[in-house]
Amino acid sequence: MTVFVAAIGATVSAIFELTVGPYLRVGDAQPHFVLVFAIIWTVAVGLESGLAAAFVGGITLDVLAQRPLGASSFALVVGVGLAAMVARLFIRTRPLVVAPLVAIIGLVYSMTLFVLLSALGSSVSAKEPLSILAPGAVYDLVVAALVGPLAVAIHDRRVAEERPAW
Repeated sequence: MTVFVAAIGATVSAIFELTVGPYLRVGDAQPHFVLVFAIIWTVAVGLESGLAAAFVGGITLDVLAQRPLGASSFALVVGVGLAAMVARLFIRTRPLVVAPLVAIIGLVYSMTLFVLLSALGSSVSAKEPLSILAPGAVYDLVVAALVGPLAVAIHDRRVAEERPAW
């Protein structure tokens, strides 16, 4: 059930990113709602659901934005895999780790997508891509700081704790 909910949430966040996202632009920074959703979902629920959110959200982004099919999915799956590895290290402080994790992985996602789109022949070129992509990572950090800790804490409270039956 969580995989299905992750896929639906990723599709909705992809539609939201492409329709409302440009209007929420601050300077050169535009939010990546699919990335933020997939990382928060991975940290809160787990790797399997996070991979489903990344794959479905990436395919939806590619289809709606008319990018090469699979480029966004690959970049999102790489980011979610890194998020799952780091989240396992900080199992007790997951609500606090989610925002910095989104900022760091946001840069990895943006650079991976930049390299993929450049290699696949899209009209993407920049002399210093890090200075162009950094404001988006800061925007994603702010969105994740507002939503992430609350989402992880709510999920942790709803999940029944496994205890031995004495």
